[in-house]
Amino acid sequence: MLDVDVLDRPETAALALDPVKAKILAALVTPGSAASVAGQVGLTRQKANYHLRALEEAGLVTPAEERHWGGLTERLMVATASSYVVSPAALGAIGADPARTRDHVSASYLIALAARAMQEVGDLWRRARRQDKRLATLSIDTVIRFRSATERAAFTEDLARAVAGLAAHYHDEAAPNGRAHRLLVAAYPAPDTVKA
Repeated sequence: MLDVDVLDRPETAALALDPVKAKILAALVTPGSAASVAGQVGLTRQKANYHLRALEEAGLVTPAEERHWGGLTERLMVATASSYVVSPAALGAIGADPARTRDHVSASYLIALAARAMQEVGDLWRRARRQDKRLATLSIDTVIRFRSATERAAFTEDLARAVAGLAAHYHDEAAPNGRAHRLLVAAYPAPDTVKA
């Protein structure tokens, strides 16, 4: 089971967003049968079976094991990931695209950049998994509490200079076996629930 998977097909995203199917996916972070899922979600076993078939056809659940009881076989299913995100690719032409945002210091531009990263990394990761390879990524996540807007502006300038210097030092346009990497640096006010 993956920690997180990116849903990039509209029909798969629609299934995962269905409230009943979302509850079933949440219940199936550990293997369960139609009967056990029905009890957890408040459905009849037949209804649970119906939803499980749809989720299995979409690749959101997969068989975990089979148990044989006399002449009957009970299939245990498990979600393919413990959580999911919807890629802008699932939205087609209306998905977020940074190229359509003029203000590059706006919240909408940051959201579009994050959406693009989700879509690109999701696609690259899916291809890497098919080839049984790891995907080289780098993530830095921290919270900084600035004393003032002036210090925030000074930090922004220092960070921009440092990133530009590192990029100039390590970027090699002519490297024959080089591979381009996209670097996204973003800052936004932390939600009230986050402690600095």
